[in-house]
Amino acid sequence: MPNLDFERELASQGHELILGFDEVGRGALAGPVMVGVAALWAKDLPQVMVPAGVADSKLLTEHRREAMFQELCAWPAAHAVGQASNVEIDEWGMTYALGIAALRAIKDLEAQLGLGEGPGSLGSPVSAAGPGRICGILDGPYDYISKACDTFDAPSLSQPLVVRTRVKADRSCALVSVASVIAKVTRDRLMVSIAQGNDAYRPYQWVRNKGYGTKDHREAIMEYGPTPLHRTSWHLT
Repeated sequence: MPNLDFERELASQGHELILGFDEVGRGALAGPVMVGVAALWAKDLPQVMVPAGVADSKLLTEHRREAMFQELCAWPAAHAVGQASNVEIDEWGMTYALGIAALRAIKDLEAQLGLGEGPGSLGSPVSAAGPGRICGILDGPYDYISKACDTFDAPSLSQPLVVRTRVKADRSCALVSVASVIAKVTRDRLMVSIAQGNDAYRPYQWVRNKGYGTKDHREAIMEYGPTPLHRTSWHLT
């Protein structure tokens, strides 16, 4: 089960704010890709308890994710979900789109926590030789967040971010698991609301498949063609 061992290890190295990231929607045929982030202050880690039942979102039923959503949103110091649209995915490619989505989530998180406000705050300049005040744990082997930093389309951050990749972090690191569930529920709700709010999207059955490439979804694309929310650069049928 997920724990806070790695988060506490990073805190012991001098990082003041620990973030956990996970993505959702990478393999879908329609809709945005999203990156969730959850944050805890290093000073709070000694007394923080992992929420009961939390796990990688893929290991939880939809009913279970929905049931724990509000609790998980209230657990970290702050949380956010950033997204990149299907149009941006088509234009940029998935890897860069994920990076921009993550940076958008961080920008939201900074606003929630008031980073960069006033002298001596977390957002004030830090020595390049230091450990970095903010450290993020990213699920998987590849750091797509740092790759997108300081590019033309990237939002500017108040503070440099140190990213540590970790394979299967969504199953071992509580912050990443929480971010995973928050992102998954957020995206699922969006796809369901789109499908229910416009009759043109009903044939694609996003209420059930959330935009992923099920047999019924692909058959609907063959019959009705792609919608403005489909990733047209992908093999859709």
